[in-house]
Order: sequence, then structure tokens, then C-alpha cells
Amino acid sequence: MQLVKALERILADSYVLYFKTQNYHWNVEGVEFRSLHLLFEEQYKDLAESLDEIAERIRSLGTKIPVFSNLIKLASIDWTNQNETANEMLKSLTKDQDIIRETLYNGLKVAQAERDECTADMIIGRIRVHEKNRWMLKSSLLII
Repeated sequence: MQLVKALERILADSYVLYFKTQNYHWNVEGVEFRSLHLLFEEQYKDLAESLDEIAERIRSLGTKIPVFSNLIKLASIDWTNQNETANEMLKSLTKDQDIIRETLYNGLKVAQAERDECTADMIIGRIRVHEKNRWMLKSSLLII
């Protein structure tokens, strides 16, 4: 049950990050528009695929996925700011990568404690993606 709760938190953070990144993809402006538009698209598309993988892992553990309104309450990622500049978007998403990485590492500890190697492997894969995403976002921040 602890593992399912950890996976629900991962799913919640992934959902918020997905919507936030897609919104930034639509709304980014400035001299780096094209490169950021494409970077955000690449990241939200990856997140979309991960949502299904995480949800199906929860189902394979015998639990139903919470309704969206309950699931989203578990998220640690904030999305209250609007009308951000491209630079602010990059800073915000870089911070969010740190948040989701922490959520993933917490889930990994639980999966390893419960000796669930399949879930641990999935989480390790997501950690790898988010660490790369953080690097890409932070590196883009330096050019603006």
C-alpha cells in the first residue's frame, strides 16, 4: 500500500508537470521561441507517455487510479503563476524537475524496501529522464 501511495504521488507530479509544460509550449514568447517551443513539446510528449506507464503500474499492483480531482491534490509541483516570461518558465520548470526527482527518489526507496524491482526499474528510468530534462532546461536558461 505504501508503494501505491508513492506511485500516486509520482503520477500526480507527472500530471501537473505535463500540463504546465504543455501550457508553456503554447505560451512561450521571445527570441528563443522556436527552440523553447520544441524543447517544451519534447518534454510534455515524454510526460504523456510516462503517465500511462505509471498508471498501469498502479493498476498492476491491484489498485484503481484516483479520480483526477483527488489525484492532483497529491502533487508537490505548484502551478499558480501565469503570464511568465520565457526565462521565468525555464526557471520554474528547472525547479519542478528537482521536485519530481525528489518524489521519484522517495518512491524508489519504497519500491526497493518492498523488493519490487519492476517498479524500481521504472522509477530509475524516470529519474534519468528528469535529470536530463533539468540539464536541458538549465542550459537553455543560460543562453537567454
